[in-house]
Amino acid sequence: MKIHKYPTRNNWSEIIKRPVLKKEKVSEIVSEIFLEVEKNGDKALFNFSKKFDNAVIDNLQASKIEIEKAGSLISSELKEAVQQAKENITIFHASQKEDVQKIETTKGVVCWRENRAVEKVGIYIPGGTAPLFSTVLMLAVPAQLAGCKEIILCTPPDKDGNVNPAILYTAWLCGVTQLFKIGGAQAVAAMTLGTETVPKVYKIFGPGNQFVVAAKEYAQNYGVSIDMPAGPSEVLVIADDEAVPEFCAADLLSQAEHGSDSQVIFIAVDEKIFNETIEEVNKQVELLPRNELVRQSLDNSHFILLKNIEEAVQLSNLYAPEHLILALENFEKYIPLIQNAGSVFLGNYSCESAGDYASGTNHTLPTNGFAKNYSGVSLDSFVKKITFQHLSKQGLQNLGKTIEIMAEAEGLSAHKNAVSIRLNK
Repeated sequence: MKIHKYPTRNNWSEIIKRPVLKKEKVSEIVSEIFLEVEKNGDKALFNFSKKFDNAVIDNLQASKIEIEKAGSLISSELKEAVQQAKENITIFHASQKEDVQKIETTKGVVCWRENRAVEKVGIYIPGGTAPLFSTVLMLAVPAQLAGCKEIILCTPPDKDGNVNPAILYTAWLCGVTQLFKIGGAQAVAAMTLGTETVPKVYKIFGPGNQFVVAAKEYAQNYGVSIDMPAGPSEVLVIADDEAVPEFCAADLLSQAEHGSDSQVIFIAVDEKIFNETIEEVNKQVELLPRNELVRQSLDNSHFILLKNIEEAVQLSNLYAPEHLILALENFEKYIPLIQNAGSVFLGNYSCESAGDYASGTNHTLPTNGFAKNYSGVSLDSFVKKITFQHLSKQGLQNLGKTIEIMAEAEGLSAHKNAVSIRLNK
């Protein structure tokens, strides 16, 4: 870990630089995968499963029997936990539905906006060392609430050709319409291009490794939308003298365990808390099963001591973290100062894991500084907004002259005539 005590503002930008991944080779591989899937369809997908996942599978699609059987392969305790999380996520996302509001902008001119679901969405769920069934909840629940007609899910099989039962069960619970045993960039390619078995979708969601991320970016060349640009997981914790070092360390490590390229940043305004949190990180990391990955992540991470909380929030806004934790006594005071963050956790007991699993907010969030200009996934991510307007005869008479003058000034005579011909009639 890198330790900085009272760095000057001139050094802030350098301190919070994220690790840079070399993309050239990744982009080349992704391009080749797309070409192969476009050319050979399902055959390419079977070959890639064998090559990348070391899995020989008979069918790309998970059968109804496999999905129904999944519930018996996981504990009732886990099923209850998933169901409670689903309820909370449903409550929070259902609250985001909007009523249609018709606005009369000029007498006789009425405008409004209505939502329409993205009809076909694709969800990618990693399934390696950490099968993220929680992300099925985060994506399939709002997709279902929005009214998406097709919810296609792709996730990699294990070497025996099986999908993690928790993913299968959660997909069934959340109304996924079709589930495919396909991983990596080839899954994104399949959902982008469509094959004999896999339907083409209109928008792709979900996290993944650098190949999946690059594939999602590449999919946009084919007119398929994505949830947001993505990068490795990250958290920034701001702590005052009332913070609990054990809690802060646990939150930092919870993100560091996502992978060696994850980044965690700790900012304290109290030197005692600062030093004790570093001690706790070193102590707790020894107890983690994935501690080798965590240590690699900590090599890219920063522990910063600053003079006051205002400075800490300013540095956080510059970094724009995916997750921001305010381990502060008077956190309400600083909420208005937060400009850039994916999701914010307030106080000593709001652990980042709550948002990852079950509080109700979405955990698919902007990383890599994109919190400066992107929101996390919400109900809005699964809908398009269409505007409508109705002009009565009186409405056109009231607005027509304005339109004619503006169209003429732009030299667009046909635009002007579309109004004039009606007024003259």
